[in-house]
Amino acid sequence: MSASIAAPLPLGAPRRAWLTDLPVLLVAVVWGASYLAAKGITTTHTVIAVLVLRFAVVLPVLVIAGWSRLRALSAAQWRGAAILGLILSGIFLLETYGVVHTSATNAGLIISLTMILTPLAEAAVTRVAPPRAFLAAAGLSVTGVVLLTQGGGFTAPSLGDLLMLLAAVARTVHVLAMSRIKAVGSADSLSLTTVQLGSAVAVFAVIAAFPGTGASPWAVALDFGPREWAGLIFLSVFCTLFAFFVQMWAVRRSSPSRVSLLLGTEPLWAAAVGIALAGDRPGVLGLAGAILVLAGTSWGRRAADKDAG
Repeated sequence: MSASIAAPLPLGAPRRAWLTDLPVLLVAVVWGASYLAAKGITTTHTVIAVLVLRFAVVLPVLVIAGWSRLRALSAAQWRGAAILGLILSGIFLLETYGVVHTSATNAGLIISLTMILTPLAEAAVTRVAPPRAFLAAAGLSVTGVVLLTQGGGFTAPSLGDLLMLLAAVARTVHVLAMSRIKAVGSADSLSLTTVQLGSAVAVFAVIAAFPGTGASPWAVALDFGPREWAGLIFLSVFCTLFAFFVQMWAVRRSSPSRVSLLLGTEPLWAAAVGIALAGDRPGVLGLAGAILVLAGTSWGRRAADKDAG
């Protein structure tokens, strides 16, 4: 037995670990609640306006906080981050339109398929077959999504379900692009996030300028009441600004795998919030599907981590 195993842990070690874990877990909770929050303040005609407002609120804070590091980015890093921002804009468009047309529970659980799709896509790119346990977990998750969207009996998936599935695919593309665009590999994470969000806001603003794309951000802002502003601030401050800084803080004090494991509970919180606050009733089939999605993504994450180790 090695000395490190035999030596007793410092008295405060478990407590310090939980002090790091709790904020990360809180990020997973607010992300899980974000689907219901977005659904509560968004309609088909206000999606673009809400997206402009959501990120316009936090972007100045990020620019001010990281101004010196933004100026230090090279032209290649700016281009790479801008490309990632274009992909990010597609993700948010699909997610926000999707959550308008499906339940918060379905949205949170379907988007969790990103954890399965990303290693599968990486395997296709590198031509390295994933382990059999991972493929079994992927099959379990897909079966779960099929059942989840059929809570009221076997019918065609809703438009929102399909949009959330496309959003999961777009998230996968975003992750792969981050690993493939070499210029962003050495970029400061705060600067990278700021440029991405700035690019996404620019896309939303351009779309909003075209006729027939819904209400203008200004009109929506004027029409918002206290409840809508509370939802927007929640999405902007907690689900974006708070979540980003907690991740940066936690990764320096914990391990990326531990942070990823905690953030992976997001779909569980999305389902809990949807059922408790929105009155979502997935039915027996939907409940079975939710359990399969959670089990499959958890199993798949462990299988992928084991294979990587």
